[in-house]
Amino acid sequence: MSELLYAIELVPARRNESLPSPPRNSISVSDPVRDLGDTKSVLGSSIQIPIDLEDGGLKEGRIIVIIAALTGVNFLGSLCNGFITIGLPRIASDLSLSEHLILWPSAVYYLTSSSCLLLAGSVADVIGNKRVNLLGCFLTSIFILACGLARSGIELIMFRAMQGIAVSLCLPTSVAIVAYAAPSGRKRNIGFSCLGFVQPIGFSLGMVLEGVILDSVGWRFSYYLCGSLSLALFGVSLWALPRDSVIEGSAFAKLKQDIDWVGAIVVSTSIGVFSYILATLTSSISYISRPANIALLLVSVTLVPIFVIWEARRERLYLPALIPNSLWRNTVFTSVCLTVLFSNAVANAMEVFCSLFFQEIQHTSALGASIRILPSLLVGFLIQLTTGLLIHRTSPYILVLVALLLSSGAPLLMAVVSSHWPYWYAAFPAQLLSPLSCDIMFTIGLLAVSEEFPSHTQALAGAVFNTVAQFGTSLGLTLIAVVAASVTKNEGDRGMRREEELLAGYRAGFWTAFASMGLACIIGAFGLRKMGNVGVKRD
Repeated sequence: MSELLYAIELVPARRNESLPSPPRNSISVSDPVRDLGDTKSVLGSSIQIPIDLEDGGLKEGRIIVIIAALTGVNFLGSLCNGFITIGLPRIASDLSLSEHLILWPSAVYYLTSSSCLLLAGSVADVIGNKRVNLLGCFLTSIFILACGLARSGIELIMFRAMQGIAVSLCLPTSVAIVAYAAPSGRKRNIGFSCLGFVQPIGFSLGMVLEGVILDSVGWRFSYYLCGSLSLALFGVSLWALPRDSVIEGSAFAKLKQDIDWVGAIVVSTSIGVFSYILATLTSSISYISRPANIALLLVSVTLVPIFVIWEARRERLYLPALIPNSLWRNTVFTSVCLTVLFSNAVANAMEVFCSLFFQEIQHTSALGASIRILPSLLVGFLIQLTTGLLIHRTSPYILVLVALLLSSGAPLLMAVVSSHWPYWYAAFPAQLLSPLSCDIMFTIGLLAVSEEFPSHTQALAGAVFNTVAQFGTSLGLTLIAVVAASVTKNEGDRGMRREEELLAGYRAGFWTAFASMGLACIIGAFGLRKMGNVGVKRD
């Protein structure tokens, strides 16, 4: 099994209007110009208006630097994930990482990050996005460098876990800071698009670069380089990011009153435990039969209705709710989250399993596999940039539906590909189609989720979106890996050659990915029909 993973405007249902919406760390995220003209609404609050705005908003050059700094940190975090995907066999050998822990340096990052995103977003909305983002950026730099200095497999796993927690401080605050700094419309669309494409692009580029680095200067160099660049971006962020508003009174009192702590802990625990179960299944599906794992799975599932009941109570009492249940009754919002989940699940799994196919079946080197994946990186970059520039002028429903249908062709091509076919017959078109839905949905989905949350909880909006995306990544890798491993084992029991066993397993995994994209197409076709325009400028 370890071999397999080496490698809108929305139609509002009922917005959160019934809940009190006291300003937290800014007067409004959605439009600073409009907010400055409505200062009377906040004079009675304990929040002071920021003083670093010029002519009602930040200068365009300052906005560009802010977006560059934020996307740079997110890019480097994803780059490290790509390094792990390609470099894990060599890293495991150098650090004497035992076979049953071989996947944990990769899996533990997603486990800790997805578990902490919602809590990090909630805290940032209260104490300030810049403060939380800077802390996350600094810690990310330290733990990336620590990964390069690791002397044992356990140290690497621990440092990767801490890196996941640190990144969870950066992701939601990046969304909130861009939403605050860039006015609604084209500038904000481009900002969100940049936040979107750096994650899949960083992952893909990491896979490509690691193939070169492994055969030249060694895997540790990649972490030293990323950690140093991240520290440099931390220095830029100290100056560039807009200052948080001064919060008068007790910060601890605000943390206690304005955050749904019970809801955050319940849902974070559920996600964390379920992610752990997914990580164990990537080693062997038989692990699900262990009593401890059964008990943990039951705990994770039981916490879901508890969270729903708790959120309903918070809404009924007009108290701040982490994710109000009324949001899920909005068909478009729910459908956006589901399509983002499936798109991320398939896109990331495609990169991993295509790399394995090229190396294990077609016997290319790590560098050769990286070069074959390179077209998906280039297409993803162009798609994200184009989406940010044009989304306010096009119908998001048509764009999403076409992207989902085209991306469904990628796993289909890889499911029928022959090991003897030239790269250009099926594998190359698959690389071109694979990133379409994931990259387009990242920008559209982020705009949709951001517009549905109140202006003072934009960090939480970013946390919700990134939690869905990262959970999709974990779910997709686990599901496809389990299917592929089961088929590989069955073919091995029939006495087939090792290469034929792996090819049968990979094909089964690609068919599973195709079925997942088919489900995403159905959800998008029916659930997003009433999706309005997103990313339009609001006066």
